[in-house]
Amino acid sequence: MAARRGDWSRLDEADVRVRPGKGSRPRSKLRPEHADAVTGMVVGKDRGRWTCAVDRDPDHLVVAMRARELGRTPIVIGDQVDIVGDTTGDPDTLARIVRVADRVSELRRTSDDTDAYERVVVANAERLLIVCALADPPPRTGFIDRCLVAAFAGGLEPWLCLTKADLGDPAALMAAYEELDLPVVVSRFDVDPDEVRSLLADRVSALVGHSGVGKSTLVNKLVPDAARAIGAVSGVGKGRHTSTSAVALPLPGGGWVVDTPGVRAFGLAHIKPNDIVSAFPEFVAAAEECPSGCGHLGAPEDPDCYLDTVVDEGTATTGRLESLRRLLKSKSED
Repeated sequence: MAARRGDWSRLDEADVRVRPGKGSRPRSKLRPEHADAVTGMVVGKDRGRWTCAVDRDPDHLVVAMRARELGRTPIVIGDQVDIVGDTTGDPDTLARIVRVADRVSELRRTSDDTDAYERVVVANAERLLIVCALADPPPRTGFIDRCLVAAFAGGLEPWLCLTKADLGDPAALMAAYEELDLPVVVSRFDVDPDEVRSLLADRVSALVGHSGVGKSTLVNKLVPDAARAIGAVSGVGKGRHTSTSAVALPLPGGGWVVDTPGVRAFGLAHIKPNDIVSAFPEFVAAAEECPSGCGHLGAPEDPDCYLDTVVDEGTATTGRLESLRRLLKSKSED
């Protein structure tokens, strides 16, 4: 006998039909292994599409989207990724990025020293070429120091590339970084950059510098068909490389160079003092003896800093300590 309307006490589960909702279907935690995935390096990005060089082959470029299971996993230039789907690279095809490998290095920056948001400019680069003009515009050691800090903290090997040597003498600037053992290469517009080309061969390297320092001129000499290469990695015809995006370009003799956009400021809000000290092995043990919160700047800011004892013991030179503290101060000075 059916229950009267409003009389629910006589109903049991046999009298009730439950319709499954959209969220009631159990979801498996298992994910496909994608054993057939191919490996590629991200060389370009354009509005939600990534161009990848399969096995780092510049002639096998695949445009891919991020697989749903990756969520919002960040993917940047230089990342090593696994790709499935149509990996032929034929026009109008689209593959999927299903995995992003752990990074061995990261060049990170913030827009300024108060910005908490880190931006990874390039991943897995072996060397960072800090491009600085000797004149027009004049060199800014503060910017160089900040790039050095980012390189040390991110696991990249920094090199200083001084351009426009026909307009200025590099001796004074080279002397300023002598205690850091910073390798330096010098170039000028009317001479082929053979030394730079040899430095970057068979590696993944990144170039960073202010606008106007000659970075684009240098890239065009290293990669004669840079304009064509940039067009190839811009994705499925949706855009092209501009000053707001990085792009990896294949070097004719082997290797890749990542051309980063010209920057006005290199924020280091994400860098801690010990990240910088770690690039100076002779001071690492002493830094652990410093008081909590020590910035390692010495007196008067940090009068109890233990780094001075390393110089007193003769384990390090005064010049090395001064260079380290100059880099530490660069976090708060532009």
